[in-house]
Amino acid sequence: MKNLKSPSLLLGLFAGLAIVISGKQLQTSTADHRQLVPPPPGIEFMSFGYKEVMADLLWIRAVQDFDYCEQEVAVKVCRSNSWLYQMLDAVTNLSPNFRIPYAAGALALTVIITDIDGATKIFDKGVKAFPNDWPILYRAAYHYMYEVKDNKRAAELLIQAGKNGAPPWVFALAGRLYSDAGNLELAESVLQDMINTEQDPVLIKRLQDKIQSMKSKSY
Repeated sequence: MKNLKSPSLLLGLFAGLAIVISGKQLQTSTADHRQLVPPPPGIEFMSFGYKEVMADLLWIRAVQDFDYCEQEVAVKVCRSNSWLYQMLDAVTNLSPNFRIPYAAGALALTVIITDIDGATKIFDKGVKAFPNDWPILYRAAYHYMYEVKDNKRAAELLIQAGKNGAPPWVFALAGRLYSDAGNLELAESVLQDMINTEQDPVLIKRLQDKIQSMKSKSY
């Protein structure tokens, strides 16, 4: 009788099932709280030849809880090495050329839960993996400007974005980043890009809130 179940296939399916189970929401005694389990470190070495499948499964799980923060260290500021960061780090380790976790996932880290260190790491990985992808570059510029407070790095990323197809105005914006007006202009341009490309409405709403906060502080 022909064996249709190869060991590698069974191991791959087992690994995929383990991802789904480990990513599931665990209900605590209080209904208003969630406890999500991140994937194990080094999961890319447990893929049994199914790295892309595992990356897809983890990404699908991550997008279900973009707003999850297991521990706030300040108002709307999540601790470093958050669950979402660990999920995105695992996804991008499994599939380094999987674009959307860098473009949307890193933005969720910085805009929705404000895991600053986590967002910086994922954006840096994204810029390295996609050095000619201007939307990733100028979203990273927003993060460096608004959260990291490194306008020099933000300006460098804008110039790099301009050299790779971004609208010409990014060069002028790079020169204005050392003013509050420049900071607000960059944030608003990222927001408009998200609206134009029909990004997640939760991301859009959170960035709108941040822009409104920037405007109120500038008055």
